[in-house]
Amino acid sequence: MTTTLPTSPALVPAQTRSRFLGSIYAGNSRAVLGRGLLATRTSNYWIVLSGFFEPVLYLLSLGIGLGSLIGTVTTATGQHVPYAAYIAPALLAVSAMNGAIYDSTWNVFFKMNYGKLYEGMLATSIGPFDVALGEIAFALLRGLLYAIGFMIVMQFFGLNLAWTALLALPAVVLIAFGFASLGMAITSYMKTFQQMDWINFVMLPMFIFSATFYPITVYPPAMQYIIEALPLWHGVELIRGLTTGDLSWGLLWHVLYFAAMITVGLIFTTKRLRALFLA
Repeated sequence: MTTTLPTSPALVPAQTRSRFLGSIYAGNSRAVLGRGLLATRTSNYWIVLSGFFEPVLYLLSLGIGLGSLIGTVTTATGQHVPYAAYIAPALLAVSAMNGAIYDSTWNVFFKMNYGKLYEGMLATSIGPFDVALGEIAFALLRGLLYAIGFMIVMQFFGLNLAWTALLALPAVVLIAFGFASLGMAITSYMKTFQQMDWINFVMLPMFIFSATFYPITVYPPAMQYIIEALPLWHGVELIRGLTTGDLSWGLLWHVLYFAAMITVGLIFTTKRLRALFLA
């Protein structure tokens, strides 16, 4: 007797998927996350660890080294802090962004266009929302690990100026979640490596100009509005307010910004995966 296996997502019985959110969610995003962790463990994990050292080197060379010559810096709210304590929370936000973006863009691009991994996953009971959540959770985990390591470095140098620095870790999760969600959504539309280069083209100036190394007030007013629309600036200001103890209702605006990023990213990623593999 010959058994015919389904050859496309369209042949998967509808009963295998959860009724929640229809055919796009099966409640099995843990399988996608588990696959990512297993692949990392069996591959060259030194590549993953290398992403942690870049912000640490920036902190040592600029924050500690150049900071001894600069002295104190005035924040956007008028608070005077040592230069190292000024750029350290910005580098913490950058660390979370880099960890989340790498896994949600280049890794996803390869799995989608060359490994054909998602096509195989969606031929099972896994839905596109499961894939989105699983991949974003994996990117989120990487961003969180980078952030925890960098927070330890900050504590060692005495750069956490208030107890509210503890709240920086959940804030980092929010930032990484936002970048991972939007990064995967954008990557789902990429077809070539040349198109993927645009991600680095955007990230580099955002890293330099988002009040990372100097206050935003050094720019003309028109440019300040542009920078304030960038996600990294919101992440930098949120983390800086928490590590320096400079709390205000304005921090809530940054939280809402990333909540919107997460919502938009998840919606677009799920719709795109469904259109590519389940149409």
